Amino acid sequence: MQFAIPLSKRRGPLFQQVYQRLREAILSGTLRAGEKLPSTRDLAEQLGISRTVVLVAYDQLLAEGYAVGRAGSGTYVAGAVKIGGPTTSEKSVRLRLSRFGSAAATAWSRMNFPLRLEHPLPYDFSYGRSDVATFPFEMWRRMLSRCARRASVAEFDYGPAGGSPALREAICHHLRRSRAVVCTPDQIVVVNGSQQALDLISRVLFREGERVVIEDPLYQGTTEILRAAGVRLTPVTVDRDGLNPEQIPSGTRIVFVTPSHQYPSGAILPLARRLALLEWAKRNNGIIVEDDYDGEFRYEGHPLESLQGLNREGRVIYIGTFSRTIFSALRIGYLIVPKNLVTAFAAAKWLCDRHTATLEQETLAEFISSGMYERHLRKVRRRNASRREALLDAIEKHLRDRVEVTGDGAGAHIVLWPHQRISEVAVIEAAAKRGVRVYGISGYYVKKPSRTGIILGYSRLTEREIREGVRRLGEVM
Repeated sequence: MQFAIPLSKRRGPLFQQVYQRLREAILSGTLRAGEKLPSTRDLAEQLGISRTVVLVAYDQLLAEGYAVGRAGSGTYVAGAVKIGGPTTSEKSVRLRLSRFGSAAATAWSRMNFPLRLEHPLPYDFSYGRSDVATFPFEMWRRMLSRCARRASVAEFDYGPAGGSPALREAICHHLRRSRAVVCTPDQIVVVNGSQQALDLISRVLFREGERVVIEDPLYQGTTEILRAAGVRLTPVTVDRDGLNPEQIPSGTRIVFVTPSHQYPSGAILPLARRLALLEWAKRNNGIIVEDDYDGEFRYEGHPLESLQGLNREGRVIYIGTFSRTIFSALRIGYLIVPKNLVTAFAAAKWLCDRHTATLEQETLAEFISSGMYERHLRKVRRRNASRREALLDAIEKHLRDRVEVTGDGAGAHIVLWPHQRISEVAVIEAAAKRGVRVYGISGYYVKKPSRTGIILGYSRLTEREIREGVRRLGEVM
């Protein structure tokens, strides 16, 4: 055990200083009841003092009942000592924050994500998370163990900033087939989730005060990253077909979109608007950031080609993540950037945290290339499709013509738009009293919302739970 005790010849006898510091640590709870103290030899060596000094300090602790000795074992904190909480200074120095620090602190109060609650309700329509119960964790553990056993010592050193070559190859091959993305492995930069991807984009591309167009409403993680970067946000209200390119103001250089399943309204950007958006980028020398957070899940019609796949001029930066398809704690996402930006993004990633954890990257590469990822996705799609059907049936039965539904064509959440304006807070509180957790959409708007709505995620509920939860929600609405 390492124990820091600053000693000074001007503060009295050394044994007394050692005794007082140990006594303070015991009384504050830093050293807990029953915890073993360092041996007198070890502590003397750490502090650079005589062992005799430490022995005298320990004798005083033993005599006053703060410690007990156990023959052949050592010295331990006594269990009968009345312990207080860790002590802190009452006066705290006010340190000045940077502009980014102030923006980050302010942003925290606006976060509106569904969190893991201390008192869960039986019918929680949480959204934005993977169905961890479906994931083949036993297979993942075996792959992780196999990758750890066969890795050479050199592989546990620092890795490439852009990511594991095997993982970039696997991602590239998968996306070509599933999302019609056009890229090479060297255009992929592996990051710690899509949130880091957004942060790197803001650092590499934006100048302070620059105008950036965003969808309204939009994922708060994107909104707050951009605010912290000091850009001028220009929100464009989405309709049933997502963002309308005709509403982009002149002088705009960068647009953020979630075309496959707009977050959080669920609108899907049709092909005509996708082509119009790419035409806008060509005319204005613009950049489009495409966040494809859950593009793997679509239930009606043919999957629409990604904006990145439709573009041939290198004007689209594509963000993907495994948080929705595997599990959130994995913290692996990726960027696909135009070739002329690869060096800048890889360097920014290196400056941020050198690289993403190597062992997890290698395991994920094997998971994808072995075909396990595809099989897992098919299973999740089937489960989500049946849950979606149960949700829509229950809404038709219990809410009928009282609401409009959007977002049911893809993803794993929908939005209920009541035909009469409601208080989201009142609905959420009344539903909670009936054991149902639902979420409001207003917190995702940048401008004042013209409508109120309720978000229902369905990836973590059974069909029976979905039907019962909607029935109870129908009583509230």
